[in-house]
Amino acid sequence: MTLQELFDAIGNNPSYVIGFYLLIIISAFLGGFMGKNEGHLSPWKYFYSALVYLVCIPGIFAISLNIYMFLFDRGKVLETDVLMQILPVLSMIVTLLIIKNNVALDQIPGFKNVSGLMIMIFAVFALMWGLDRTRIFVVAFVNIPFYFIALIFIGLLLAVRFGWSRLMTQNNPK
Repeated sequence: MTLQELFDAIGNNPSYVIGFYLLIIISAFLGGFMGKNEGHLSPWKYFYSALVYLVCIPGIFAISLNIYMFLFDRGKVLETDVLMQILPVLSMIVTLLIIKNNVALDQIPGFKNVSGLMIMIFAVFALMWGLDRTRIFVVAFVNIPFYFIALIFIGLLLAVRFGWSRLMTQNNPK
């Protein structure tokens, strides 16, 4: 099964995807309502951690897919699949905002790993896009000084390293 076949199968039964994201948003809202001002305590922070992972993994995938489609595949904005490319991102944003109202996101176990993964993915995409757009013979004839291009490349590598270190570090309290 290809990814396109999976998207087509999900598109034929959209109630499952819509129900999944509505369930996560409603769970975050109810968790904030029932555990008011207790989000940093043990049972609630693990509940929020599960919600963050359930919503951020598809959201990050959808953002990565959108970046790939628009930068590399030259996809058209009007052909964007609302169910698979927009709904996960909106659900991720809404869920994180609801959770943020009850608890600081840094207190949720594993949230630093998710944010580090996002930073690393976007830095790698920026590197790939830069390499895709730059040709060796074009770089030699560009009026931009070479050290400027080298500084951009080093900055992106540092962003990847920073994201990787945030992904791999344990959530130790400070």
